[in-house]
Amino acid sequence: MTNHWIDIRNSDVILIMGSNPAANHPIAFKWITAAMEKGAKLICVDPRFTQSASKAHIYAPLRSGTDIAFLGGMIKYILDNNLIHEEYVKNYTNATFLVNPAFKLPGDNKGVFSGLQGKKYDKATWSYQTDGSGRIKKDMSMKNPNCVFQLLKKHYDRYNVDVVMRITGTPKEKLIEVYKEYASTYKPDKVANILYAMGWTQHTVGTQNIRTMCIIQLLLGNMGVAGGGVQAMRGESNVQGSTDAGLLFHIWPGYLGAPTASLKTLKEFNEKRTPKTKEPNSLNWWKNFPKYSASFLRAMYGKNATLEEAYSYMPKLDDGANYSWLMIFDQMYKEKFTGFFAWGMNPACSGAHSNKVRQALTKLDWLVNVNLFDNETGSFWRGPGMDPKKIKTEVFMLPCASSVEKEGSISNSGRWMQWRYKAVNPPGVALPDADIMNELYYKLKELYEKDGGPLKEAVLKMTWNYGKKDAAGRVHHIDPHAIAREINGFFLEDKKVENPTKKGEFKEFKKGDPVPTFAWLQDDGSTSSGTWIYCGSYADKGNMAARRGTKDPSGIGLYPEWAWAWPVNRRIIYNGASVDLKGKPWDVKCPVIVWDGSKWVGDVPDGVGDPGAGRPPFIMKPDGVASIFGPGLADGPFPEHYEPLECPVEQNLLSPQKSNPVIVRFDEPGVGSDIDTYSGVTSCDPRYPFICSTYRVSEHWQTGVLTRWCPWLAEMQPGMFVEMSRELAKERGISNGEKVIVKSPRGEVEATAIVTPRFKPFNIDGNIIHQVGIPWHFGWITQPRAKSRYGPNDKRPEVFTAGDAANLLTPTIGDANTMIPESKAFMVNVVKKGVK
Repeated sequence: MTNHWIDIRNSDVILIMGSNPAANHPIAFKWITAAMEKGAKLICVDPRFTQSASKAHIYAPLRSGTDIAFLGGMIKYILDNNLIHEEYVKNYTNATFLVNPAFKLPGDNKGVFSGLQGKKYDKATWSYQTDGSGRIKKDMSMKNPNCVFQLLKKHYDRYNVDVVMRITGTPKEKLIEVYKEYASTYKPDKVANILYAMGWTQHTVGTQNIRTMCIIQLLLGNMGVAGGGVQAMRGESNVQGSTDAGLLFHIWPGYLGAPTASLKTLKEFNEKRTPKTKEPNSLNWWKNFPKYSASFLRAMYGKNATLEEAYSYMPKLDDGANYSWLMIFDQMYKEKFTGFFAWGMNPACSGAHSNKVRQALTKLDWLVNVNLFDNETGSFWRGPGMDPKKIKTEVFMLPCASSVEKEGSISNSGRWMQWRYKAVNPPGVALPDADIMNELYYKLKELYEKDGGPLKEAVLKMTWNYGKKDAAGRVHHIDPHAIAREINGFFLEDKKVENPTKKGEFKEFKKGDPVPTFAWLQDDGSTSSGTWIYCGSYADKGNMAARRGTKDPSGIGLYPEWAWAWPVNRRIIYNGASVDLKGKPWDVKCPVIVWDGSKWVGDVPDGVGDPGAGRPPFIMKPDGVASIFGPGLADGPFPEHYEPLECPVEQNLLSPQKSNPVIVRFDEPGVGSDIDTYSGVTSCDPRYPFICSTYRVSEHWQTGVLTRWCPWLAEMQPGMFVEMSRELAKERGISNGEKVIVKSPRGEVEATAIVTPRFKPFNIDGNIIHQVGIPWHFGWITQPRAKSRYGPNDKRPEVFTAGDAANLLTPTIGDANTMIPESKAFMVNVVKKGVK
């Protein structure tokens, strides 16, 4: 999130698209309600009339997978009617930048951008024109045909409302109604907000879905301001914290790009990852990358190794390799590795093409399942279609503590780091995750000390100062406060440092002093920080995440003394964009920062400089401005509508290129496997005529591992269902409550038919297209099997839920940038049980 939950109340218009917060974020919905009570308009765009739609002033249906067409039409509406915040666009975005004249748009290049070579773009033409000094050429009038603004207009000129209607199935009058309402916030004293979730990300164009909305927010001047921004609504309370901590394969903690094998030295790594700019006023904050990489390496190895040695110990990615979810299980299926930790997850149900995932698990030598309860992953070997006698995989179950059985921090969607306390001890032999990791670390260390091994120093030289040590120097219980302090960082030696905000002023630090903020981190190895963006979270004033102050001097819901937000307790990032070039807030009624004559007051200013200093506000971008033209993505510098890989139409009405040209298909020679199949890729497949999308319900949590055992929840949502329109049910002779089979090329699942007016047939270019929806919370395990956690005297009632995983149906195909699976648009059939 650029903003935070409470800030939603400051919005004048709220667009819910790709999410359903009334059902999936019900507590957060209070802030949407608060905005509406003050007069805000709520818009909901969704294939289904959801709980959120029932609260909206405007509801517009759209076919799943056509979001870019819908939003591209909004961009055209904004540009055609000159509904842009012109001063903001000219000064705070790259709209004025001149692009290489050789660059071609899809409308002029057979549906693809210039440079496509096979399945990858050569981005040579996606460059900017520069002058003799290397500075980017600009046209402040935004009239040059090669400037970003004119290219944007040309690109989306094809997205007229009639074409958008034919693609999306959204009625024309609804398109115009949504566009008009949302675009009204181009005025400086009005602001709009967007709330999205997996409904946008789980597509082959998922990243570009979000990019399209970012462009809209920039055109309207809605970034960096109160009530604006782009809000990712996380599906768990600490998803934000897990990504911050580097859980994904391609990053170190704090979004430091991970090294690749070709970067042999720390110097090469830093040079590759540190952006440069010729723009004289740009702060280019990522120029500090070497400080953050050095401090992270010190957090890993302290002074046990030189920085260069520490870098050599860190794993390197193969150049060009991808280790995302789909790739991991594809490699597992191909027997490329032999062991797997399933930690706090249930991939046998949560993974796309779950039949492939389950078959992949049979090819392992060993599997460790760390979870509260047994699940379909830990017991895959006795699941449907499995013969335990033919499965070699040895499974270990390690019961762990739930969130209320351990202490520590979480970071919510709004980047707020909040401390949680342990309510009760975990039962039986269950342990907090950190204590399980602690035992694993010492066992690995013991084996490396005894037997040696490749790069043994990577383990033997690690620091492990996470609690009280015994006489042998061993920690027996992890102290979460010790981890939090390491994440913040320390000075590792006595050092005199110049104040980064006051030239000529110095401060002396002693060895062991916490680093106040990331601006004080050093590149010479004298500081450590486990996650640089959290620097300041556990410093001189102690554990900032534990704060519970309720004062709000801003009056706009910042609550700066409640918990702590990264970075540096800033609640709205890029808030320098909330003021004009002279430092005056665009919206004087709801200012984020205000210049009081000597300093900025309100939120923590985001590197904005003094009023009139000319420093552009998007300080994490090398050139200081936001990217309407985004050449960093794999599939294009502007979002372009491409159909989902599986879709119900024969052609892309905007382009001769039907689907995203750079996605990885697992049915291609040398890439995928014999188990990967798709439907309707080149032409419609009559065997699978209906669009399907997965979604969540309020009563269950993820794959249901924590909720299917709860009688009061299982009774309300007892099993797998498929939601369909009355029209489709009539066409198929299906009655509400009947058992049906939902089929795709990858598998099938039994479900109860829920016949409802919430789905309506779509008119797609004159053809009637049906869409259905299924929840993804279920699996084949129907009763508790967690005696190892609760002991032999467990008296909990047996709880039964019916059905298997929705992901038995979903395809192994991912977004071109992130590889997140396309689980929100794929093709199925629905038939009555017993009918072939």
